[in-house]
Amino acid sequence: MPPHSLGSGTISFGLVSIPVKMYTAASAGGVSFNQLHAKCGNRLRQQMICPVDNEVVDRSGIVKGYEFQKDQYVRFNDEEIKSLEGEASKVIDIAEFVPLSTVDPIYFEKTYYLGPDKGGEKAYRLLADAMAKTERVALAKFVMRGKESLVLIRPAQHGLMLHTMYFADEVRDFGEIGKGESASVKENELGLAERLIDDLSHEEFKPEQYHDDYRQRVLDLVNSKVEGKEVTTVAPEVHRAQVIDLMDALKQSLAKRAGSRAETPARKAETAEAPMPKRPPVKAAKRAGEQEKVDKKAQAGRK
Repeated sequence: MPPHSLGSGTISFGLVSIPVKMYTAASAGGVSFNQLHAKCGNRLRQQMICPVDNEVVDRSGIVKGYEFQKDQYVRFNDEEIKSLEGEASKVIDIAEFVPLSTVDPIYFEKTYYLGPDKGGEKAYRLLADAMAKTERVALAKFVMRGKESLVLIRPAQHGLMLHTMYFADEVRDFGEIGKGESASVKENELGLAERLIDDLSHEEFKPEQYHDDYRQRVLDLVNSKVEGKEVTTVAPEVHRAQVIDLMDALKQSLAKRAGSRAETPARKAETAEAPMPKRPPVKAAKRAGEQEKVDKKAQAGRK
């Protein structure tokens, strides 16, 4: 089933306009649970309750408020909030192009696929190919659901992707968190760590080799319960971190990696050394056949 378009827009690239359609690029695959009444098993409903008046409040009695001080709010109605939203526009106006390496992934929020809308195929290909060749990504502003968003457009997989991004003031300052500056790292410790990194390194990221084991365990248990099978739960084993010598930990890690690499050749050697079914040696069998011919000739001569 082809992906469903979330909406359409137009990329403004100088005087060039590129009509595009937006598609969801990914969706979370986690499992979710509903809250049920333990007594009867029916799903529970949430209600909005005022703790002061001790009464259930329906949707018509709810207004939005912004807390400017503890327990003090400025009220807003729907019309006021609507008037504050960004101007309804489907134009993605590119402000600048930058190398992707200069953009920290911490700013990325969500990802969307962009495909050409009707009549925009050539302009779409022009922009995608030009950005790929110059190794640049585009930064722009775009109004989505009434909220102004900073977006990044990048060439990928022979097309264009759009990433919504956090603004700078939405990203917390990492400088406020300690990073072990007081610790002293020795040269031989750094060397062992680099060796371990090299040993665990590969040329490319292969996402298909990673799986959500927790989700699979949940779904397997769900299927077992649906089928009426008896389920025995086992508490997960808690692994407690042990404080050990750093150099010793690095050496043990490298030795473990070396052992795992040697395991495969060892298994092959064991297979090669395994006893094979006994067969008569080829040369011996050949000699036995020749001797039999000689004996037959000798018997014929005596006759």
